[in-house]
Amino acid sequence: MSMLSNAGKFTERPYRGATPLIHVARALRAVTTREVLKFVQQRGRLLSALVRPLMWLAVFAAGFYNVFGVSIIPPYKVYITYQEYIVPGLLGIILLFHGMQSSLSMVYDREMGVMRLLLTAPLPRWILLACKLVAGTSLSVLTCYVFLAVCIPFGVTFDPTAWLEVLPALIVSGLMLGALWLFISVYIRQVENFAGAMNFVMFPMFFFSSALYPLWKLQQSGSEWVYYVALANPFTYAVELIRFALYGQFEPTSAAVVTGATALFFLLAVLGYNPQRGMIRRTAQAQPA
Repeated sequence: MSMLSNAGKFTERPYRGATPLIHVARALRAVTTREVLKFVQQRGRLLSALVRPLMWLAVFAAGFYNVFGVSIIPPYKVYITYQEYIVPGLLGIILLFHGMQSSLSMVYDREMGVMRLLLTAPLPRWILLACKLVAGTSLSVLTCYVFLAVCIPFGVTFDPTAWLEVLPALIVSGLMLGALWLFISVYIRQVENFAGAMNFVMFPMFFFSSALYPLWKLQQSGSEWVYYVALANPFTYAVELIRFALYGQFEPTSAAVVTGATALFFLLAVLGYNPQRGMIRRTAQAQPA
């Protein structure tokens, strides 16, 4: 637990004893409430999260309706339209975008000193980060269900049971992508730098994956290096996990990769996260040379 010392700086003191679940529940409720209030007050946030995937669904997919053909491969049992194929990938981009926004608020809180107040809670740092991750994932999953409802007028529908069966896949995929952005936020010193992170992290993860086209098409067309990059991309496995879940199937390889990547990214974020980074930088800049 971080406490304020006499010198005005934080020192790390280990938390002794088991953390009561009631304290963890209170921290989760507080962080989630704060995230929900911010989400409600920022009314354009939901719209901005839906505009990008809707543009892909309404414009891009319509333009390539007769260009791309999707063969009968698992989890599909019949030929499907291209609109139906890209929906899992668009759900993934919603989770990826929300994870970025959640981590962006972490950088902002660190710059404004809000993290100093949060860390006065008698809880280990990893629990506070986990609460932040769970709160952000909850909002991203909710947005995914809103998008699934919006897909209905475009003729893309799924079985009613699929709406429940896809929930675990959305949750674990959202946790993985949120943990990834949480880890990336460790090394981002200013809010403005997130624009570069979007260009060099979010878009490459999206395009070098199976979100827009089946991997076998990449290999068949001779793009071997793109195929292997997509295989090494954890976002590919998140998309495939969601894709199989929408058809009531479980893909064990994707589940294992997504779960392992979630644990790895979160562990790296806990080890590397320094909530005083912004305050330390401002203090150093304020000192005379």
